[in-house]
Amino acid sequence: MGESEVGLRFVVAVFAAWRVAHLLAFEDGPFDSIVRLRTAAGRFGAVLDCFYCLSLWVAAPLGAWVTTSPLAWLCVALAISGGACVLHRLSSSPLIMEPISEGATNGMLRTEARRGSGPDATHGPTHAGSDPATD
Repeated sequence: MGESEVGLRFVVAVFAAWRVAHLLAFEDGPFDSIVRLRTAAGRFGAVLDCFYCLSLWVAAPLGAWVTTSPLAWLCVALAISGGACVLHRLSSSPLIMEPISEGATNGMLRTEARRGSGPDATHGPTHAGSDPATD
């Protein structure tokens, strides 16, 4: 099997892993077959709710389709799962990062506090929200 064929198989496997894991985790399936599968699985059906867990299980046989070497199979299966997870993140609703407002206090963020009024009044980092006058 040539490098180009392995590369093509890998890309196909990533998309297939994403599609199957998405179907099992988020869709009802044709004729509600996936819903019935989850119901029949009982408490083990909870595994079908986690896209990331499913992508590992789906990627394992696809890794064997891409390569025949046992060590390479493990790495390829993990890479297929990782690729499916990236596709999942790209296809999900966007993560919106907003800047922290000027007066926000969050004990986990570090800021520079000014003491005094001169240009040399800056001291080391302190926790946001701490009062420099009482430190």
